[in-house]
Amino acid sequence: MHKHPAKQTAATSGQSRKRPRLGLALGGGSARGMAHLGVLRAFADAGVQIDCIAGCSIGALVGAIAASGSTDGLEATFKTFDWKRTLSFFDVVFPRSGLIDGAKVTALVREHLPATQIEALRIPFAAIATDLLSGAEVVLRSGDVIDAVRASVAVPGIFTPVRLAGRVLVDGGLSNPVPVSAVRAMGAEQVIAVDLNHGVVNGHNLNRLSAPRPASRPAAQGQGAGWVGDYHRVMADLKSRLLAQSAPAKAQFSRWADSQEPLPNVFEVLLAAVNVMEMRITETRLLIEPPDVLIRPALGQIRFLEFGRADEAIDIGYAAALEALDLWKRQNPSQ
Repeated sequence: MHKHPAKQTAATSGQSRKRPRLGLALGGGSARGMAHLGVLRAFADAGVQIDCIAGCSIGALVGAIAASGSTDGLEATFKTFDWKRTLSFFDVVFPRSGLIDGAKVTALVREHLPATQIEALRIPFAAIATDLLSGAEVVLRSGDVIDAVRASVAVPGIFTPVRLAGRVLVDGGLSNPVPVSAVRAMGAEQVIAVDLNHGVVNGHNLNRLSAPRPASRPAAQGQGAGWVGDYHRVMADLKSRLLAQSAPAKAQFSRWADSQEPLPNVFEVLLAAVNVMEMRITETRLLIEPPDVLIRPALGQIRFLEFGRADEAIDIGYAAALEALDLWKRQNPSQ
């Protein structure tokens, strides 16, 4: 994507508009969030201008960088990811409130964000978080953009919460996984929403999660063979790192992570549980607060931590966005 579709001058935003003010709601979905980059590229190719953005979890990360002007650098970075680099982001600290402190995620966001304050971003932006104490949705539209993104991606049990303005904040997916309402509150007259988790939770997905260890499975075939082996090697490495921690929970984790148990690993258990909940919340909220355009890339085959599949996710997001935009324009010729 050579030019971000939402790029505009202050003068442009102040002029009278012949088109409705268009908002973008980017949903959460861990590694599936790389599809957002394809969606944004499709907007650029289709000449769609975005006037405001709200994002949840990985959608907040991509959305903040998009609001700063361009996601080219982020796309290039994700395309360098493999399992080894993905694992490097798991800075295991075994604190009381999460397994990972998120310093590497913070560094990734800072690398691609020239602005430090949300108010300084080129496009109006909001990150969605959840107040862990009250359960309330928190829409972050001002202040430190790094803190806002870090709070929005704080999956409970995986990342430590963020203390901000006297609140304890975690993943916005617990309250508003695809923040259509937040974008409308920012003044959007029409909203495009991207839901990354539609149809992800099903029997096939759960069977994949609880599949036997590599020693008891037949040799993998085809394009995914390398991914299966790499995935299990990385998870074995992550397990060994967790077991190496000097922490009171070490003994219990050791029993839980017994290699003889054909169960999902701890990260997949936590992420899958959050994903099920977020998908159900998304279904309800989209019924109550429907967007004008709903983009649902088919990402069920991409697992929560497969950031090494950037090209595939981006292409799927691109195709899904073009299809949705084409349908929208045919139904609304004046757009």
